[in-house]
Amino acid sequence: MDRSEKGIAPMDGTELGEKHLATSPDFDSSTAPPAYGESSATRPGLGRRFIDSFKPSPHEQIGTHSVIGADGQSHDIEHGGQAPSQLARKLKGRHLQMIAIGGSIGTGLFVGSGKALASGGPASLLIGFSLIGAMLYCTVHALGEMAVLFPIAGSFSAYSTRFLDPAWGFSMGWNYAMQWLVVLPLEIVAATITVDFWSHGHISNAAWVGIYLVLIISINFFGVKGYGEAEFVFAIIKVIAVLAFIILGIVINCGGAPHGSYIGGRYWHNPGAFAYGFKGLCSIFVTAAFAFAGTELVGLAAAETANPRKSLPTAVKQVFWRITLFYIVSLCIIGLIVPYTEPRLLKGSSSADASASPFVIAITNAGIGGLDSVMNVVIMIAVLSVGNSSVYGSSRTLAALADQGQAPRWLGYVDRQGRPMAGILVASAFGFLAFVAASPKQGDIFNWLLALSGLSSIFTWGSVCLAHIRFRRAWRLQGHTLDELAFRSQPGVIGSWIGFLFNVLVLIAQFWIGFAPEGYGSLTAREKVINFFQAYLAFPIVVVFYLGYKIWYRTPFMRAAKMDLRSGIREFNLAELLAEERAERAAWPTWKKAYKWLC
Repeated sequence: MDRSEKGIAPMDGTELGEKHLATSPDFDSSTAPPAYGESSATRPGLGRRFIDSFKPSPHEQIGTHSVIGADGQSHDIEHGGQAPSQLARKLKGRHLQMIAIGGSIGTGLFVGSGKALASGGPASLLIGFSLIGAMLYCTVHALGEMAVLFPIAGSFSAYSTRFLDPAWGFSMGWNYAMQWLVVLPLEIVAATITVDFWSHGHISNAAWVGIYLVLIISINFFGVKGYGEAEFVFAIIKVIAVLAFIILGIVINCGGAPHGSYIGGRYWHNPGAFAYGFKGLCSIFVTAAFAFAGTELVGLAAAETANPRKSLPTAVKQVFWRITLFYIVSLCIIGLIVPYTEPRLLKGSSSADASASPFVIAITNAGIGGLDSVMNVVIMIAVLSVGNSSVYGSSRTLAALADQGQAPRWLGYVDRQGRPMAGILVASAFGFLAFVAASPKQGDIFNWLLALSGLSSIFTWGSVCLAHIRFRRAWRLQGHTLDELAFRSQPGVIGSWIGFLFNVLVLIAQFWIGFAPEGYGSLTAREKVINFFQAYLAFPIVVVFYLGYKIWYRTPFMRAAKMDLRSGIREFNLAELLAEERAERAAWPTWKKAYKWLC
């Protein structure tokens, strides 16, 4: 039977020749010439590929800048005019999960918790961090719900623009960008202070500034994949360190250390559980809020995630466990083994001074040698992690603002590798401010830089909660149901109201602490003014940005019935996908359903 009788088209002469050539023992496919009508691709050299990677992205910029800046509306379904469409989507689920778990484990926990312990005592420490942790749990779930549905870059400002007021979105975008821009030099200087733990000032701080600056900029030049891999490694180290300290703390408390005996709850009775009463608790609210800063980066990274609908819900759910295990448990251990009257808690020269870390103090008091240096290494890695995140957060926010028409257009430049190169260069340039570490005025300079970013996270989190409340109202009024959402916030709208009100309370508490700090009566008028503005400088800046944009562009408050709930959705067959996934989940055993609900 020939080929035509079998239903197979007969081979012509060319095909026969190619088949014979391919089966020949001397045939080498790598050197074979291309067939007629085909062309072989040529791969340029490494140098040429490196240079070409900085050229503009071949994808067209999508979105109408003037419209989104004026009325919060957008007209592009895939990207909604809300974000640079060229950003690379290379983050995987493991990157997002480790960013969520270890993203905010930094100097706020390792060092700042010591000052909080001295300010409020162990009971206030636990209460303050637990309440702010509960607020952040609600906030991140609200952010996760919106980011899964609308995985767009610059999500915080974009959601405020779309669901609240374009002027408030402008203010929040620049507020968030400024926060990370000034955090980079602050963290680089903090990293040099960690080295002083060993060098004792024998090496110039400027040399270490240069080393750290080159390292952080180099990581971000590898794009979002470089940021993700670096944060993955940093987060693993931080998580292992916290878990190891929890185990060690239990051993110390039970009297298993070389220079110790059973402690139990002794320090809760003497010197006591509370210090400085209600004002001490309020001061811990502010410290805890600063310690948790960076958690929202999970939402910012959604636009560069390969599959946010799958990866983001898991990462959001991890926040509860991170807050409970890494913060609440470790701070409980600290309150048991370090008294709040320990003088070294308040002797740190900066937020990265390991000598003021309650972790290091506990290890030193227990007579365990060598581990204080290990903890200092962990603190240095935590500082570098924050510096790395600062370049990532500021560059993406600047690019998103530029694409929305709320920043100079050149800041939206994205190269062929999906890197917002203009934003990265601007953020890197701010890093050079760290060289004032060699200046005798460095303390004053950095106190005012820190004041610029002091309340930024509070405004961001409050805006996320309020945007989620308004989004849910628009979702209902426009005829949608909650079953259409790929991910639903577990605490729901009630959780967003709790998160929003808690953020307002933190702002009030910070105003009180700034206006009437401890020792208020002994301060001069000049010291009182400086103390207030260093605590509350971000507030008038946010108000000026908002009112200026509002008056200039006459932007409207967004009405729920007219909000854009279509633009920015990445998957158009979402209903079918969700139906398939729900059918699959219905077949899961009970233990798996419980596990997936928690994690």
